[in-house]
Amino acid sequence: MNESTARKATDATDDHQEHKPHVLTLPLEDQQADRAPHSYERWLIAKLLRMTGSPPVRFQLWNDELIEPEKGHARFTLRLSDPKALYALVTNPNLAFGDLYAAGRLQVDGDLTELMEALYRAVHQARQRWPKWLEALWRNHNPRSTGVSEAKENIHHHYDLGNEFYRLWLDQAEMQYTCAYYERQDLTLEQAQLAKLEHVCRKLRLKPGMTVVEAGCGWGGLARYMARNYGVNVHSYNISKEQLTYAREEARRQQLDHLIDYVEDDYRNISGQYDAFVSIGMLEHVGKENYQALSELIRRSLKPGGLALLHSIGRNRPMLMNAWIEKRIFPGAYPPSISEFMGICEHGGFSVLDVENLRLHYAQTLTHWMERFQNSMDTVTDMYDEHFARAWEMYLAGSTAAFRAGALQLFQVVFTHGENNELPQTRQDIYTFPAAPEAR
Repeated sequence: MNESTARKATDATDDHQEHKPHVLTLPLEDQQADRAPHSYERWLIAKLLRMTGSPPVRFQLWNDELIEPEKGHARFTLRLSDPKALYALVTNPNLAFGDLYAAGRLQVDGDLTELMEALYRAVHQARQRWPKWLEALWRNHNPRSTGVSEAKENIHHHYDLGNEFYRLWLDQAEMQYTCAYYERQDLTLEQAQLAKLEHVCRKLRLKPGMTVVEAGCGWGGLARYMARNYGVNVHSYNISKEQLTYAREEARRQQLDHLIDYVEDDYRNISGQYDAFVSIGMLEHVGKENYQALSELIRRSLKPGGLALLHSIGRNRPMLMNAWIEKRIFPGAYPPSISEFMGICEHGGFSVLDVENLRLHYAQTLTHWMERFQNSMDTVTDMYDEHFARAWEMYLAGSTAAFRAGALQLFQVVFTHGENNELPQTRQDIYTFPAAPEAR
């Protein structure tokens, strides 16, 4: 089997920094498509369509023959380039669909995001009738380990692709790679991301002079926002070198480095006590086997009157991450169900104060990211290669669709020590005035 490795982006940072190559390995076999489809291959496609809930999809085979859906009108056409692409798709669509699309062996006629949403909705209904053998055949695999050494490699795989890559499609305000907060539908991505940061700060009831610890800081935008707008002292932990380089440079440029300590270390090594504990978009990387240890860490890190906030992609019930995303894009990822989320609070004896689901906010965030990413496809292809660009297009489209269809949720949970009585009576102060800044 021939393998394609996406080229590492050329980065303007110090050439002597030590980096492992950032790779995306895909099956790119040279396939023979010089024969007509067999009758059983047509039968396999019809069976595949039935098992996936009869989505509004037709197949165009390698000889241009069309296989129409049994029910309704086809809104999308999936074009297969070779017979082996069909067999891979039938054997494990959870893994093969993304691989084949990224490799160019599966082409889509129609809007990719809308296709993925239609597939999510159809499969969700159909899987309730699947036989056990099919559930086993199409199962997602357990995520990779998130132990200390493995977590570093997992984060390196996804977040150290080069800051220039993420600058192409994230917001230009604070480089946020997490769900934005759309108080109004007409907000720009920049406004909505700043509104998210403000929303978080209000929920934590920050005041000047407080101390905050952040587990997983990304490019450091929340820490800078808290320091700049609330006058707090922040200790932010991260194990991504690329992100920390950017965060420290920005803190110095904005003259906020006296209030922020960006720590290159695993969150498990947090020490000291703080007025607030916050983590935005890191719980997905923790692994459910580490939830109790995380709960104990928060309990010992939080002062008696302190507040904690966890913001994470989640599920309505326990479910493994899609096999392709976990293998190719987000190694070690596991979005917790709401019950697993609450288990973190229960283990630490915490009182849950607020649970908010921002699912549709994340769908809108991803829509903005997707638009910017697609506008930069040529640049991404030059930085890496066409297969990497198509893989990330699929990842963003599939993620958008999952939030629209309700397959993924976005939970924001605020909690505190069970014996803490220093609490506001209502949430009214959070909504006194808009969180989003005016457009500039």
